[in-house]
Amino acid sequence: MSKIRITKLFTFETGHALYGYDGKCKNVHGHSYKLSVTVIGQPITKEGEVKLGMVIDFGDLKKIVKEEIVDIFDHATVFNQNTPHVELAKELKDRGHNVILVNYQPTSENMVIDFAQKIKNRLPNNIQLHSLKLQETDTSYAEWYASDNE
Repeated sequence: MSKIRITKLFTFETGHALYGYDGKCKNVHGHSYKLSVTVIGQPITKEGEVKLGMVIDFGDLKKIVKEEIVDIFDHATVFNQNTPHVELAKELKDRGHNVILVNYQPTSENMVIDFAQKIKNRLPNNIQLHSLKLQETDTSYAEWYASDNE
């Protein structure tokens, strides 16, 4: 049976700041992120199965990605927990803002690594995460491939 890749696209708005960076991104700013999630597996062949012919139901993949990433990161501000931005984070949280503290510099590269792990942990055993593409702007993105990380 052939292995097939399927991809679903997600969008969310997230703010961040890169502490210690020597350019404009040291300032708090935001992006309209686009996350392409590609999984690979064999289509279901069992007769009578309601998901016959599917690798994974797009709705099931959507549920995983929404719960692990979109619902958490959408309209949140992300800071590295090991920087002085924690003071700003506390102030924002005290004022009712959605702030996420992560243990990494919140670049697209590090975010896509984090997202890959979260998604892989939730996929059924017969489905593998093939790749992620996290687009920060129309011309800039980071990609993660399972084949590069085995």
